[in-house]
Amino acid sequence: MGGALVAGLISGGWATPEHIAVVESLAERRAQLAAAHPGLRVVSSVGEVAGPGASPEDSSHREPGPSKVGGALVAVKPGDASRACAGLAALAPPRVLSIMAGVTIATLEGLLDDGTAVMRAMPNTPALVGAGVAALCGGSATSAADLDWAEGVLRAVGAVVRVPEEWLDAVTAVSGSGPAYVFLLAEALAQAGVAAGLPEPTSRALAVATVAGAGKLLAETGEEPVKLRSDVTSPGGTTARGIAVLEERGLREAVRAAVAAAAERSRELARGEA
Repeated sequence: MGGALVAGLISGGWATPEHIAVVESLAERRAQLAAAHPGLRVVSSVGEVAGPGASPEDSSHREPGPSKVGGALVAVKPGDASRACAGLAALAPPRVLSIMAGVTIATLEGLLDDGTAVMRAMPNTPALVGAGVAALCGGSATSAADLDWAEGVLRAVGAVVRVPEEWLDAVTAVSGSGPAYVFLLAEALAQAGVAAGLPEPTSRALAVATVAGAGKLLAETGEEPVKLRSDVTSPGGTTARGIAVLEERGLREAVRAAVAAAAERSRELARGEA
C-alpha cells in the first residue's frame, strides 16, 4: 500500500521523486522501487534520510520544506509500529499519517514526540490502480491543514472520507477487507460457471468483467444498489431465480457476519492481541 501511494503521488504530480524518501528494509523491494521511480530516494533506515550524525534536536530546527512536503507516512505491519515510530525520532516530522490497521491514535501519540500531528487512515487495495477509498481521522494535535495534507496524500490513489476514529474498525471491515469479499465472489462466480459447463478461461473472463462492470455502473450512475438490482431482476426470470437462491442460502447474513468478524479482529489488534 505504501508503494501504491508513492506511485500515485508521483504520477499525479503531487510530488517529484526527488521530494520523497522511502525507508524499506527489504533490499529486493528497495531495488524495485528505485527502478520504478528514477530519482526516488530509497534507503534501508530512517537515519539515512536524516543524514549522518542527525539527531532529533538537529531535525526539529530545520526550515520547513514546500507545503506538499513535511510529513511521514507509516505503512508497516501493526507489530512494527513501535520500531517505526522510534525510527522517526531522527526526523521529528511535524505530522505523521499511519495506515496501520488497529494501531490507535492514542498509541501513536504515545510513541511519537509531543505535539506531533497524528492521523490514521484505512485505505484499500484498489488504490493500486488509483481506485481506492480511504477513511481518515485526526488526533488531538491535528489541525485542519494537517488533515488537508493527509487527504492530499490519500487522494493520489482514490477517494477520501473523513470519519471519527471510533468508526475505523467498521471501516476496516467494510472497505479495508471488502475488496477480498468481492474477489471471493468473482472466484465463486467463475467456479460456478465452470460447473455449469463453461471452459475455465471463458468463465473467469466473464466473472471478472461482470464484477468490474457492475462496480463501475454502481459508482458512475449514483443509483442505489437495490435499484440497480431491481432493474436487472425481471419477475419470473433467470436473475430472479438466482437471487432467490442467494437469499434462501443466507448471503446477507453471511456478509453481515463477515463484517462483524473483521471489525472485531480490528479491535483485537488495537488491544494488542495476536
